[in-house]
Amino acid sequence: MKRFYNHRDTLVTEGIDGLLRSSAGRHLCRMSGHENIHVVLRRDWDKAKVAIVSGGGSGHEPAHAGFVGKGMLTAAVCGALFASPNVDAILAAILEVTGEAGCLLIVKNYTGDRLNFGLAAEQARALGKHVELVIVADDVALGQGTNARGIAGTVLVQKIAGHAAESGASLADVKQAALNAIKDTASIGLALTDVNVYDPQHETRLDDHEAELGLGIHGEPGAERIAVEKLDALVTRAADALITHLTDEKQAVMVNMLGAVPVLEAQAIVDALARTSLTERTAFIIGPAPLMTSLDMYGFSLSAIPAKDAFIDALSAPAEPWAWPGITAFKDVQTKPTPTLPETFAFEASSHSLLEKLIRAGAKILIDNEKDLNALDALIGDGDAGSTFAEAGRVIVKNIERLPLASPQKLCATIGRLLARNAGGSSGVLLSIMFSTAGQQDNWASGLEAGLQRMQSYGGASPGDRTMLDALFPAIAALQTGNLHDAAIAARKGADLTRSMPARAGRAAYVPQEQLKDIPDPGAEAIARLLEGLATLT
Repeated sequence: MKRFYNHRDTLVTEGIDGLLRSSAGRHLCRMSGHENIHVVLRRDWDKAKVAIVSGGGSGHEPAHAGFVGKGMLTAAVCGALFASPNVDAILAAILEVTGEAGCLLIVKNYTGDRLNFGLAAEQARALGKHVELVIVADDVALGQGTNARGIAGTVLVQKIAGHAAESGASLADVKQAALNAIKDTASIGLALTDVNVYDPQHETRLDDHEAELGLGIHGEPGAERIAVEKLDALVTRAADALITHLTDEKQAVMVNMLGAVPVLEAQAIVDALARTSLTERTAFIIGPAPLMTSLDMYGFSLSAIPAKDAFIDALSAPAEPWAWPGITAFKDVQTKPTPTLPETFAFEASSHSLLEKLIRAGAKILIDNEKDLNALDALIGDGDAGSTFAEAGRVIVKNIERLPLASPQKLCATIGRLLARNAGGSSGVLLSIMFSTAGQQDNWASGLEAGLQRMQSYGGASPGDRTMLDALFPAIAALQTGNLHDAAIAARKGADLTRSMPARAGRAAYVPQEQLKDIPDPGAEAIARLLEGLATLT
């Protein structure tokens, strides 16, 4: 697997310093002086309020350093990749941020974290610091009990405790707010891949048809291995597993991304959530966002907490950390009606036997050449030029009985609108522009010429740039004084000339010139074949 890093052993330091150099870290600083102490701190902290300290192994970013700031954490202690920070680092953080108001440690339920944070708390108490500790165990995959893991729900606890501390609550009250959140928070994860902790010998335990439900954030196997299904089915599996551990109260649901899910898919996960049984109990939504990741694991987790006033007030309160996505009511998609658009068929249909014959024949020519033109386009582009022209032909023939064939001006305008709404690719849009412009002119011949100029203006290409314009310009010029035979000859000559032209527009402009040698532009070739075929009918 390819990744951006210099060395596994320096990545945590470099990642923290990158955060501090970034716009997201403008309010942060870190401790210095020890290579094995990685503590990110609020720069504005004055110790007048209860400090909130959390942390754990790195590789879960933005947790925890991304949540340091007003309204959430006072400090985050970062360990090595997937490893608890050492006792000295935790103690240093406590000593740095703890004043008379005291300090609350928020710890995920893993043995290393419990032991190291616990020992640091004891040492701090021995030094006269008021320190309390709470343990988050929100994962319901293996049942809620002493062995439940602490996963993404930890962020909800940090936000609720951070709000209490920011409001000036006492250490006892801040701790109680955290305990209330811990008691009521439940989470479950689902992933399509496991995680690779920078191990070149890593072998995944999942094949292409497997996913895991109820997995941890350190590469632990899931509670259940399941088949990969469509999005709705997978989100339903996670929601159904979570809902059995929830009360009947309305919930705030947090959608956490585990590291590798693209934004588009993350948003689709939230939409899929609206089609599960959990949606009936969901009053608020947080995310989707990467909150507690597992490096580049391709998965998500759902966390839920009852929508009690105290929780929602805390989760809704402003927070400085960049990684907190905020909370909003979970509701139906808000819409506005589409404005009235011009009618595609604004003119009364009329007949013209020759034009109908030519249109049907032209469509057949484009459809018959679809595969050939696609193959040609695949040599220099994305391989869909033939399909674009063929689809234009299909759309026009499908609606031929609704066309005003007896009026060239109205026909051009109608074809322009028809292509705008149905034809794909840039070629379809450009042809739509040409016909739409032609439909605004009194004379169809001069109208096509004006349309060509407009196409050139919007498309940015000119004759000689190796595009379909190299066939269209000479063909339409020939039509002004000649007939379809003359236009076909001119189009063929123009298309053949593209074989030796440098590409200065379109996708071919990104292809090395030597790969274009003796290959005609597919758009120009399509125009030439179309006119050559039509010329045989007149």
